[in-house]
Amino acid sequence: MHPFRISHALMLSLTTWSLFAMAMKVAAEEASVPGTADLESQMDQAWEVTWNRFFQKVVQTFADYLSSYEPGKELAHLPTADEVKRQYPNPCGYSTGMEDGMILGGAMLSILADRFAVTNDASLRADAQKVFAGLKLCATVHGVPGFLARNVCPEDRTSVYINSSRDQYTHGVHGLWKYYRSPLSDEPTRAEIRDIRTAVAERMIEFATPENDFDFCRADGQRCPLGICRMWNVQPHEAARLPMIFAAAWDVTQDETYYRQWRHYVADAIQQSAAPDKNTPAYAFLQMQCSLELLHSLEIDETLKKEIEDRMRHVSDMAEQRSSHIADRLSHKTSEEMQMLGPDWRHVDRWINQNEYANPQWGKYREVWHLTREAGESAMVPLMVNHPAVSPDQKRRLQNLILTTGYSRNSSCGIIYHQGAYWKARLTDNI
Repeated sequence: MHPFRISHALMLSLTTWSLFAMAMKVAAEEASVPGTADLESQMDQAWEVTWNRFFQKVVQTFADYLSSYEPGKELAHLPTADEVKRQYPNPCGYSTGMEDGMILGGAMLSILADRFAVTNDASLRADAQKVFAGLKLCATVHGVPGFLARNVCPEDRTSVYINSSRDQYTHGVHGLWKYYRSPLSDEPTRAEIRDIRTAVAERMIEFATPENDFDFCRADGQRCPLGICRMWNVQPHEAARLPMIFAAAWDVTQDETYYRQWRHYVADAIQQSAAPDKNTPAYAFLQMQCSLELLHSLEIDETLKKEIEDRMRHVSDMAEQRSSHIADRLSHKTSEEMQMLGPDWRHVDRWINQNEYANPQWGKYREVWHLTREAGESAMVPLMVNHPAVSPDQKRRLQNLILTTGYSRNSSCGIIYHQGAYWKARLTDNI
């Protein structure tokens, strides 16, 4: 055979093989990209678990964790009415499952607003009304104007723990702000939201004063001994919370009193927000971003608005680093560990004393609960800036988090934040 014909045949063979190899590589890469249907299926499961297991229909609030997967017994650990009335085990309800109802309700209102913006699903109106009813109950059942209780006891539907926190107020106010601006809410509901925001702002004016060290105080009017109700002279990630509350009140009332309070604090707050500690927990990054998002949306001074945006992008970068760290820690957990249930707090081995507040400790479960939550919280933060463009690594982390979490056997309320990240990613075309 002629040498040219041999070489030509060989070249054709090599070319064919090269094209085949490239096609196989593309096919493999496409196969490795999670399908939309897979992600949606996982989020549908998380949604069902959230409403069927964590949601308390009698008070329309969400609980912090599950102590059983048996239907009807998931929340058997929650405090009794007698225990709450006695403020047992502590006035914050720490570690009882009633600790973060206002936070979770606010986060869910934000999720519902984002999900509706993506899907225009009219059935979400009824869900939003339920969540709002729970937040309204937390804000009114005790008869203390402007006090946002953490949760309400499902046994008697009236008892609350008397020590709230600025974190509860942050998510509560932010969620109400998102809901108010969403087509999900109607005018009668917006009128109720205006009443709640006004009461909260008035409580800040009355209690969060230099004489009280800017503490908005417990429901009984006493100072909080833990420092978690202080609204000014706080850490960088907390500095924007007070002007956020006044800005939110002005937004819905146009009352000059709240406008003056907002302008009095906001510029200094943004300056104080410049350098949050890199070891700040993910929940605090998210709450910082919530306060900055609201302030950025309402800011009227373009220079200050740009500063707020810079702060938000800095927090986003920090949260993305945290997300990578959390993903690594989760990768070393077994599926059995991630299915762990929370304890009946009454019978745990170890209790600690926090300024005379007895706090039962969850032991090994705390890490599982915390990692589930931090993974979602840290994923949400970068998606809250204007026109977010998260990195490919961050997109993959969120996809992997959703696809590898067994939502039917996860007992942490952190799954709510997975949904928050997913719907923000859908809303901003980042998944």
